[in-house]
Order: sequence, then C-alpha cells, then structure tokens
Amino acid sequence: MAKESDNNLTVTTIQSKIALVRNQQVLLDRDLAKLYGVEVSQMNRQVKRNIERFPSDFMFQLTKEEYDSLKCQNGISNQRGGDRRLPYAFTEQGIAMLSGLLRSEVAIQTNIMIMRAFVAMRRFLSANAQIFQRLDRIEIQQLEDKQWKAETEEKIGAILDKIEEKSPSPTAEQIFDTGCIWDAWQYVSDLVRSAKSRIILIDNFVDERVLTLLSKRGDGVSATIHTRYNQPFLLDLEKHNQQYPAITAIQIPHKHHDRFLIIDDVVYLLGASVKDMGTGLCAITKLVTDPSEILAMIK
Repeated sequence: MAKESDNNLTVTTIQSKIALVRNQQVLLDRDLAKLYGVEVSQMNRQVKRNIERFPSDFMFQLTKEEYDSLKCQNGISNQRGGDRRLPYAFTEQGIAMLSGLLRSEVAIQTNIMIMRAFVAMRRFLSANAQIFQRLDRIEIQQLEDKQWKAETEEKIGAILDKIEEKSPSPTAEQIFDTGCIWDAWQYVSDLVRSAKSRIILIDNFVDERVLTLLSKRGDGVSATIHTRYNQPFLLDLEKHNQQYPAITAIQIPHKHHDRFLIIDDVVYLLGASVKDMGTGLCAITKLVTDPSEILAMIK
C-alpha cells in the first residue's frame, strides 16, 4: 500500500539522511521508501524482482556493526513491530536504477530532489578538499614534531571554523537512540553555536554541564535558564559568571513536564533534560510556536 510522502521535501532534508558507509554515500531503504511515498517492503520486492540490476556497488545490506554505528551517528531508532532485519543501503547509482522501477509522479519528482542532494554533497566535499588535505598534513607533521603542536593548534581552529561556516545548519528534528550521549550533546551544541542573539533554556533540572554547553555560544549572545535551581547550582553559576559571559538563571514557579530550547526566535521541544540527552531514547523537534507563547506560559 502506498503512503503519503513529505510534501515539504527539500534538498537539505535529503542531505540529512545521506550516510557514509564503506566510503560510499548511501540512503537506507526505509528512508528512500518514505521519500518515495511507498512501503519499504513494496520497494524491496521490486528490487528483488530485478536484482540483476543492483550489483554490490549499487546496493548492499548493512552489517549489524554498521547499523549500530549509524543508529548513533544519524539518530536512527530501532524498528518496532515485526520487521527487525538489517536495512539495505543504496548508492547514488543504485538510486538512479531504482528510479526506473518506481514510475509514479511522486517518485519521479522525489528522485530529482535526491539526485540534487547527492550533487550538493559532492560539491561541498570538493569545495573543502584542500581544507581536508591540510588537516591530514597537519596531523602527520604533529606526530613527527611534538614541538610544532602548540604552534598549529590555532591554525587548526581556523580551518575548522572555515568548514563550519560552509556546513549545513542543524536539521529541524533528530531522534537519538539509547546510549548516543555524545551525538546528542554535539547536536545541541550545534544549536547553541547557531544562535545569533539569544538562547533561552526551559528545563527543570540543570547542572554545571549545562553551563559548559551554553559557554559554546557566540559573542554577544545572551543566555537565560528557566529552572528549579538550588544553592549548589547558584554557586556553580556564580563561579562560571566570574570567568565567562554571564548566564542568567530564573526560578520557575512550578515544575514543567516538557523542556524547551529557544534559539533566537525558534523553539525546539526537547525530549529529555539537556544534561540527560542520549541516555535514553529521546527526540529534539523544531516547533512552529512563537517563543513569546512559551515564555508567557512559564510566568
């Protein structure tokens, strides 16, 4: 049975689903099926009927180790229900071949978007090829000359900043499987770094880890935490503010079930407290709600 595809599909959305496996850029079968608006089982049956068109450099099945790695890297959650098989990965050539089997209008338009996404990814890698090569040379020279290390740290920081300027912004939503603590922390860190004017966190439970996170914000970006703080936290906050740009803490009158992160004028719903992100299955979702509505409700 066909299912409705995403009418708001963009190249950026597709790029967020492209993964690097076995040194190849691929899309998983379940993501492709969702993009095409078909059931994954229906799509895979079409592939199996025409398996001679899909050699190993067009399509391959992930190993358990590869899939477990992607679950953390890309926030892929475990499949519920009866389908617990390891997914198939399609390279760009495999997707082009697949487009010949799925002939619906949605599939045709979606395939055009997918091809554009792969082209955009290649252009990004090509544009930054020299930067990546410079990083490799720096790493080799550091291994050979320990005294050179301190001198190059500043250069590495400048190179990474250049890459970050050209990198895509954090995606609108993300799901983190249990144990993906670092990936969740990195995702929220990217949101913090993306702020231009203000960051507002609404979270019942915060500690010094949250202060460290907010210290990643850019110059001139204000930071406010609405929380249920205690004296130990106030002491941590005081010590923090003596060294870094001040963070303001506001005591909320009562506990709130959900947590929210406001970046400038965009609201993100957090599935767990920031300090606990990734310890259990959780999600971060971009909302269409105006920040003023949320702020009015917590007073």
